Amino acid sequence: MTALIEPLASEPADVAIPRLIEEHGGLLYALGLRFCGSEDEAQDLVQDVFLLAWQNWGRFDGRSRAKTWLYTIAARACQRRHRKRAGEPEHMASLEELLPGPTGHVPDLQSRQDDAFQELVKRETREAVERGISLLPFNFRIALVLKDFVELPVADVAKILDINPATVKTRCHRARLLLRRTLSERFLDQPSPAARQSPQLCFDLLQAKLDALDRGVEFSIADPDLCERCNAVFHQLDLTKEACSNLLKETMPDKLLDAVRRAPAAIA
Repeated sequence: MTALIEPLASEPADVAIPRLIEEHGGLLYALGLRFCGSEDEAQDLVQDVFLLAWQNWGRFDGRSRAKTWLYTIAARACQRRHRKRAGEPEHMASLEELLPGPTGHVPDLQSRQDDAFQELVKRETREAVERGISLLPFNFRIALVLKDFVELPVADVAKILDINPATVKTRCHRARLLLRRTLSERFLDQPSPAARQSPQLCFDLLQAKLDALDRGVEFSIADPDLCERCNAVFHQLDLTKEACSNLLKETMPDKLLDAVRRAPAAIA
């Protein structure tokens, strides 16, 4: 018999689901805001997700994490509700288009250490991430949100979206590079260091950096071993990843929280 990897599976719904509401309700609401386009639709999404969670808890077998199970419900709810909105992109830029080539602008956002500039960088990064998400086609957006916002492992994202892990990585890599480019475009007045390594070495280092982000680990090559241009690119990727981790820290409105807590009564 397969061992359970989720202890919460042994708890009844009236114990387990309130814990999931407390831990993930705000994140699901923030996710809904970015996928649905309005507060009312986001609240409807959250209620649908937790209503399904209440109804189906008895079928959860504990062979995956409850978090993965919950976001599988959420991802399917987003996909069912998705309607192409005005301005939603048809095309996602290719990897070649998104790569920071030897002549493209890569602003140096580290050399100026004054507090006012760094606060500006944080604010612009948050706005760039918000804008960058809106520039992503739905399939790329949902992969990035699950990986870098919800911070699920690649294998879990692949399971939730029913795609292979290599596809998850490809979509997230291209999405991250688009966010980095969107950030760069906000600092055209900052110096752009020149590359002092071969383009192939820069590409290999960038691939290693993206792979490290996939695994949630620090990049192992020390800064002195990188050229200033690679270092600037990696710093921008770190800035956008940090913004992703912080951006979905939302609180559910009290009315919505009350509604999801009262879902069992609605089911009855």
